[in-house]
Amino acid sequence: MLHWSHNKGGIAVPKSTAARLWPLDALRGLAMINMVAYHAMFDWVYVFGQTSSWYDITAPGCHVWQQYICWSFLLLAGYSFTLSRRPLKNGLIVAGCAVVLTVVTVGFLPSESIWFGVLHLVGCAILLCCAARPLLEKIPPAAGLVVSAVVFALTNQLPSGYLGFEGLRLCRVPGALYAPNLFWLGLPDLTKFSSADYFPLLPWLFLFLCGYFVGRMRPPIPRGTAPAGLKPLCFLGRHSLLVYMLHQPVVFGALWLLFNL
Repeated sequence: MLHWSHNKGGIAVPKSTAARLWPLDALRGLAMINMVAYHAMFDWVYVFGQTSSWYDITAPGCHVWQQYICWSFLLLAGYSFTLSRRPLKNGLIVAGCAVVLTVVTVGFLPSESIWFGVLHLVGCAILLCCAARPLLEKIPPAAGLVVSAVVFALTNQLPSGYLGFEGLRLCRVPGALYAPNLFWLGLPDLTKFSSADYFPLLPWLFLFLCGYFVGRMRPPIPRGTAPAGLKPLCFLGRHSLLVYMLHQPVVFGALWLLFNL
């Protein structure tokens, strides 16, 4: 049942709509569109073996595109944690979806198995923040943001064997730390571990925390009903988990039909 409130113009609107920060929904929806396009091109080139004159995951442009998508999701997820009324329930739902994703990919598309992808990361990040919330709330938001950003930058290439951000290599991490294959933490044994989608806790938990501390600062963001032209984006943003779970089967199925029929 919807509850109603009145905006400044005296127009009755549902509280569920009036309370939403629609720019966050719009940004999340934009990231969803980019993600679907990126994965469609990945399937086109690397799964179905088609040629592309511009799509190459090793090229700087595609790397920036991919990083924009994942940075958007994680920053928005961290911000949204500060707004959630049921963060524990949300974390369990996301973690459950991550487990389903692993089971499906391992069972039906083993060459594209996902062992610790972005859903695994977000689910774990939410649950960890639920457990650590009393401690996190004692940290001044500005200080927390700075420290989280620095740690994220320093550990950005930890899964590749060194400390540093992108191409900036500060020092190599001792190889013995990777032998136990703690891939979920960010210390994979790359001689035997692979994952089609890989976002370990280090460094990505700290990008989630950047979003969390920005949310704690309560920046002025409009609430209420989005402009008409942005409502489709907001709709996608409000249903981002469902879109994420369904987009790959839909994209893969559409391409399979295209090439087989």
